[in-house]
Amino acid sequence: MKKLAELFITFAKIGAITFGGGYAMLPILQREIVENKKWGTEEELADYYAIGQCTPGVIAVNVGTFIGRKTAGNIGGVAATLGVVFPSVVIITLLAGVIDYYSSLEWVGHAFAGIRVCVCVLIFNAVIKLFKKAIVDKKTLAVYLIILGCSLVLKISPVVFVIFAGIAGIILKVKIK
Repeated sequence: MKKLAELFITFAKIGAITFGGGYAMLPILQREIVENKKWGTEEELADYYAIGQCTPGVIAVNVGTFIGRKTAGNIGGVAATLGVVFPSVVIITLLAGVIDYYSSLEWVGHAFAGIRVCVCVLIFNAVIKLFKKAIVDKKTLAVYLIILGCSLVLKISPVVFVIFAGIAGIILKVKIK
């Protein structure tokens, strides 16, 4: 029961302080889950994130479910999932009644513009950390460059890129440690 409470509280804190969605949550998840709690490795977090992108639902919720399940079984997945969504449900419920009024205020628009810039920095930092762990040799760099090029040119589902990368990893016998 203590582990379930810890999962719920940890993910509730993450959910409460993360602005900008799943991508902005990555550095916070990395710090809390990998560095502080040691519930997973950076590689596992990257894998969960990739799978979370390819499955229906919010990425952060999917990642929370994976980590919770790994840590404490199915009920741990439920505890982590409820934890990560709890703050949003409470905050959105409270804001829903007044958001129309306040969203038209000029200073609110400026605040949101500043928050968006900050979220871009958080995402960029997370990408740099993931890049350093994922690109371990020339083969992984080649897969990265191919997928990057294709994603810039082709308008196809990210699922296709993830499947391609998985197949490429198998074919190239890439060992990611």
